Amino acid sequence: MGALDLPSEPEESGRAERSGESGADRLMAREMPDPDERGRVYEASRAHVSAETADAAEPARRPDVTGKPSYWDSVPEFGGRWADHEKRWPLRSPAPVDRPDDPPGVEAATAEAACRVREAEPGISADAQAIEHKNDYGGWLEGFEFRLKGEGRLKEKIAEQMEAESGKSLAQILHKIPDAIRLTFCFRPDSYVQGYYDIKERLESCGYEVYYSRNWWINPEYKGINTRWTAPDNQRFEVQFHTLESFHAKHYVTHSAYERIRDPTTSRSERRELHAFQKEVSSRIRIPDGAADIPDFKKEGF
Repeated sequence: MGALDLPSEPEESGRAERSGESGADRLMAREMPDPDERGRVYEASRAHVSAETADAAEPARRPDVTGKPSYWDSVPEFGGRWADHEKRWPLRSPAPVDRPDDPPGVEAATAEAACRVREAEPGISADAQAIEHKNDYGGWLEGFEFRLKGEGRLKEKIAEQMEAESGKSLAQILHKIPDAIRLTFCFRPDSYVQGYYDIKERLESCGYEVYYSRNWWINPEYKGINTRWTAPDNQRFEVQFHTLESFHAKHYVTHSAYERIRDPTTSRSERRELHAFQKEVSSRIRIPDGAADIPDFKKEGF
């Protein structure tokens, strides 16, 4: 969410789309949400849940009705499987930082976008922190220190947008970058749905307007809800809604797989394994009651 991004105009809400040579089952990288920020360690993520609420925050440490162990019991298994994958598919050298084929003006556009974000971010962040303290369902901001997209990735996204919409002005291009500022609210599964609506209402009461919401809880490789907002000054930003499990999976377990999926040099064979790994991880995540029923939304004109 990431980085791969949600499509600006998805054809089919809530469903992963497939493409590839001869109809191969290759999930389009740009259909996955953007987990651009790095995950924290397992213990740091779970530290947000007190001993008194731990039972409510995660399922009991026993197999579920499908016979699979719980997500948290599966984390060591996932770590071992990823280590095995890296042995069989050694990491290639990173792509060079220089991008000689970028459209003209990318450097200037990135600098301007970064400046706008620095001006808008403090107010948005202050409102989000106030909502964190006031919300009625125990939601907390996770990964707050990673709320600003790095300038390298910002430059990459601007270049992609300029190539895709070459007829648009610089102002129009910058206006369409949705996640230079991105926030994540986490909830326990039993309060997730109520918490989602509570945070949404509180953001709207601050003058922010949601223009896009995508529910990924039924997606086989990613769980959560991604929303996009505009501030009164027209700055766009992203808010994701997760449980502790879905956040941990995204940031700590599947992030490296995701990065390889979006790498165009990744082979078809490895890509299939990566998708299978992400599906297995996501299959262990508890889906909060009612979460899959939260509707998608896209405001006309966005």
